[in-house]
Amino acid sequence: MRLNELRDNPGATPKRTRVGRGPGSGKGKMGGRGIKGQKSRSGVAIKGYEGGQMPLYQRLPKRGFNKPNAKKYAVVNLGLIQKFIDAGKLDAATITEDTLVASGVVRRKLDGVRVLAKGEFTAKATIAVTGASKAAVEAVSKAGGALTVATTEAASE
Repeated sequence: MRLNELRDNPGATPKRTRVGRGPGSGKGKMGGRGIKGQKSRSGVAIKGYEGGQMPLYQRLPKRGFNKPNAKKYAVVNLGLIQKFIDAGKLDAATITEDTLVASGVVRRKLDGVRVLAKGEFTAKATIAVTGASKAAVEAVSKAGGALTVATTEAASE
């Protein structure tokens, strides 16, 4: 079999209905749209309309709230930092947000970098970031390092 011999299975692709091509086609004159009215015109979509009754999206209660000034942190797991230290891409002596970005652990800082405790961490490292989980702080101190957080409220979140 060659590429030029490839064919769909019979009946897999139905012929396209050509609308408005005379009475013999079965879809001539009005093209199956009826007479006049909004739905017979082109460029009209009546998506959530339910014939005058209250639409479903208006009957359901609205929920939630998005803080317009919410902080967005770049999240890093300790396991990933350990992997980069083992590979020699990060110096364990002093790890800051800038060194994390420079080594490629994080793409960009956003409103700061937040360290989470997922993964194994064994390096004796000094890490200075905007935020960290309590478990991450414990894991770093257990390994013999220190994790300092710039803001106090970020650590308690």
